[in-house]
Amino acid sequence: MDYKARIRELRETLEYNSKLYYDLDAPVMPDYEYDRLLRELEDLEAAHPEEITPDSPTQHVGGTASNSFSPVEHAVPLESLQDVFNAGEVAEFDRRVREQLAHVEYSVEPKVDGLSVAIEYRDGRFYRGATRGDGRTGEDVTENIRTIRALPMTLPEKLPRLIVRGEVYMAKTTFAALNAEREITGEPLFANPRNAAAGSLRQLDSRIAAQRRLDVVIFNLQLAEGKTFARHTDALDDLAAQGFPVIPYLRTGELDAVNAEITRLNDERAALPFDMDGAVVKLNALSDRELLGSTAKVPRWAIAYKYPPEQKPSKLLDIVVQVGRTGVLTPKAVVEPVRLAGTTVTNATLHNQDFITEKDIRIGDTVIVQKAGEIIPEIVRVDFDKRPEGLTPYRLPDRCPVCGARVERDEDGVAMRCTGAECPAQLLRNLEHFTSREAMDIDGVGPAVLRQLVEAGLVQTAADLYRLTVQDLAQLDRMGQKSAQNAIDAIEKSKRNDVSHLICALGIRQIGAKAARTLAQHFGSFDALARASVEELTQVDDIGEITAKFLREWLDSPQLQDLIRRLREAGVNMECLDRPTDDALRGMTFVLTGTLTRFTRDEAAAMIRQRGGKVSGSVSKKTSCVVAGEAAGSKLTKAQELGVPVWTEDEFLARLGDGAEPEREEQ
Repeated sequence: MDYKARIRELRETLEYNSKLYYDLDAPVMPDYEYDRLLRELEDLEAAHPEEITPDSPTQHVGGTASNSFSPVEHAVPLESLQDVFNAGEVAEFDRRVREQLAHVEYSVEPKVDGLSVAIEYRDGRFYRGATRGDGRTGEDVTENIRTIRALPMTLPEKLPRLIVRGEVYMAKTTFAALNAEREITGEPLFANPRNAAAGSLRQLDSRIAAQRRLDVVIFNLQLAEGKTFARHTDALDDLAAQGFPVIPYLRTGELDAVNAEITRLNDERAALPFDMDGAVVKLNALSDRELLGSTAKVPRWAIAYKYPPEQKPSKLLDIVVQVGRTGVLTPKAVVEPVRLAGTTVTNATLHNQDFITEKDIRIGDTVIVQKAGEIIPEIVRVDFDKRPEGLTPYRLPDRCPVCGARVERDEDGVAMRCTGAECPAQLLRNLEHFTSREAMDIDGVGPAVLRQLVEAGLVQTAADLYRLTVQDLAQLDRMGQKSAQNAIDAIEKSKRNDVSHLICALGIRQIGAKAARTLAQHFGSFDALARASVEELTQVDDIGEITAKFLREWLDSPQLQDLIRRLREAGVNMECLDRPTDDALRGMTFVLTGTLTRFTRDEAAAMIRQRGGKVSGSVSKKTSCVVAGEAAGSKLTKAQELGVPVWTEDEFLARLGDGAEPEREEQ
């Protein structure tokens, strides 16, 4: 392949994977491999400078600002770093620096693998948070940043303007717990903590971001009006004194000490609370940084030393198949114990049949194992030189290993799925989803209680929940008479939910809370939905043909028709209570902020939807109105900046007309 063709190939590969990493939070290429390909492109462009173009990945920072969030122009650019991969390249960086500086002092810090953000304070109060984006324009994620408990909202020093740069991450323990929860509910697992953190920070609903328990570590002072520092580490010390969680660092002036710290961080990375993929070496003196300046893409005063992922060989002993709540068959590799990233690995993810087929993985092979993001063990490749004779290609079973029902491949993807509606492997997960907050919202009947009910034979379908008595629940471990009565009250209350909760609770593929609400409002009742054809279903907003087919197949299932019959007999509501009663707010988008005293946000959102309006979690130029309660924060400020109308609660009710205030249940 000639160099021009290779340059084109590298650019296409890097741009594609950069979009997956920065914009979609769904990386498929390991960071180390991406960095290697980027280095190859840099070397080719250096040898053939006439081939360099402004849109080359070497000339700009990855990432773009999403249309889902308001753009933020960074007051100080959020630059990327030049990657190096060995001690020789560190020495070359040091040599270039010393050509221009007589005295050199470096700081060395862990390179946290998360999402880079700029966090701004005005007059000592938190004002705004934004993602890096392309380095010059990012996304306004203020409300999601506000949910990070480690970040101070007010500062002891009231500088007119302060901007710090940090890395939002998900702690390893939090990541493990989140994936365990997603496995129970049948949701796709996050590949690594960085992926999870980025996806959480870009949630349009800040309540979801809050539930993900994100953390942040500050690693640079971008701007401080009215205050100056001589050294980077002095600025970090000052930020720490003001309550910021600051990156740990080592200050040193010698190359040998820098290399020793790089090695130490690599040896101890497994013990750190966050995932890291390298070490950052920076000039400490801020005047030296200004002297050296930056290229079009990276500063000349810093580098990122990238650690290669630890990989070790092991023998594949077996492949076991697990069945999730939604019936998806997930293969898992059982390997001979091998020590990786500080822990002993005995299992590794195999994802799906396509993954196994592509890598030609067979039971009995010697495989190379690594930890994706230092967390999830995965098989990288097969050592074909060590393959014994007679090994056969592996295929997932065509019958469910739990219930024996037929297995089908999804039309729109790679998943293999059990078709058994009453598969025991799915029962507990189905019940946990049925009782969850976004579904039937049955408080006090959580996973531990459900597990005991299933084991005792008291519950075999979701409809059995409505036959339970206080005595049934009181006999369970850690369930006294009062807790049992509260749970029964919650079950009884759930009967009065809008039918959208029931549609969501039934666990229909591709039908979450939002789609369930849309279906309920469109058809008005479960009976009307049950009569709808595929063509009629596709007329509903956001319901495509594939989703409509899934839904129609589910509605035609005799087992699930029986479930609906039993739920109806138990008194579960089958009507839409949240359907638009008029078109007074049709075409308008509202944002709710602050503490509302006349009604809750959920009640206000229901009133808006009943009149044909929509509710959003963030303010933009497309927002029609902001309803502001007490102590309204950045959303109110943003609305004022954009000229978006702002209503008080009283104005909101007045616009809706007589009788708009929601009725409340007697306590």
